[in-house]
Amino acid sequence: MVTTYLITIGIILVMLFGWVAVQHLARKFAAKHPEFGPVRDEGGGCGSFCGCIGTRCAKEEKN
Repeated sequence: MVTTYLITIGIILVMLFGWVAVQHLARKFAAKHPEFGPVRDEGGGCGSFCGCIGTRCAKEEKN
């Protein structure tokens, strides 16, 4: 029972550190290749929770 919890916690931590590594590599790639534009961070653009209606984004209209 305890080993199941430890394995689960380990898997979650590995996934967390893996995602941080992916973000780091994406920023590093974007710095080397500026012709592709900046990296889109989480929450930086329009997504399913930003209040977009149709093709217009409420965040972009405020700027």
